[in-house]
Amino acid sequence: MAARHRVSGLLLAWYARGHRDLPWRHTRDPYAIWVSEIMLQQTRAQAVIPYYRRFLERFPTVAALAAAAEDDVLALWSGLGYYSRARNLWRAAQRIAAAGGFPREYAAIRALPGIGDYTAAAVGSIAFDLPYAVLDGNVLRVVARVENDASDISAGRTRERFREIAQQWLDAREPGHFNQALMELGATVCLPRNPLCLVCPLATCCRARLEGTAAQLPVKLRKTAAVRLSGTLLVVRNRGRILLRQRDAGASRMAGFWDLPSPEDLPAAELGERIGEIRHTITHHHYSLEVCSATASLPDGEGFRWFKIAQLAEIPVSTTARKALQLAGIVYKL
Repeated sequence: MAARHRVSGLLLAWYARGHRDLPWRHTRDPYAIWVSEIMLQQTRAQAVIPYYRRFLERFPTVAALAAAAEDDVLALWSGLGYYSRARNLWRAAQRIAAAGGFPREYAAIRALPGIGDYTAAAVGSIAFDLPYAVLDGNVLRVVARVENDASDISAGRTRERFREIAQQWLDAREPGHFNQALMELGATVCLPRNPLCLVCPLATCCRARLEGTAAQLPVKLRKTAAVRLSGTLLVVRNRGRILLRQRDAGASRMAGFWDLPSPEDLPAAELGERIGEIRHTITHHHYSLEVCSATASLPDGEGFRWFKIAQLAEIPVSTTARKALQLAGIVYKL
């Protein structure tokens, strides 16, 4: 019991002395906190900030998001990646609006589309003081080091045990601040490589530091083999317009998004100069894509369309297309 209170006390005191000034830390609005937590999944905080501000400016309330067209939501999300997050956010907003307001209970928050244990705990604790500890990659690392536990964090049993430890540390009087402090520690001090142990507020109770094992923790044994893929994207211009191809509605990834066509899409295209190469990673898939200029007419059938450059900000454009267009000197403001 004493050790539990010691961890929470040290963390809260450290967080109170100073932390990163992030825009979502200036509100208790569950909608704004929820948007930030969804955006922060798989994405660095500094990269999220401009998207977060634009998103809330366009959709300041859950009702505004619920009333929006899906394509408008995806267009504003374009560049953040993992687009199922945006679709789930939009679907959940419709459910919240229909229910008359944001749910205030953990189970009801957890039941929304796209929300798992971590997001439900984060939103519930910060917005409503619900006493649920968060568990993400940063927190797993902190727990593994403080406990000097070399168990495989990819195993479900380990994750559940670490969740129980974080829950024991939680200060139920300030669950929101505690969770933010714990996440902040993992993001800024208890780093994956070269942890800053000398300035860590938990240094005196970190068993891994005492044993000299911090650099070896946490342990993750299961690794998904990398898949390397290559291809070609074509930048086809005509009178200041760009030819794009829309992904089928039934596509498993990024359905409805607009892409640059490939040579397979435009077998009659005449290839021009090589512009360069882009690289893109989605989980364990690593893409190397050659970008070439080309000339082609609008193909028969649905799915292809000419867009003026100014129109690109109004549609959901894939990240690979955005990178390739930027490489070709075609830049537009979101």
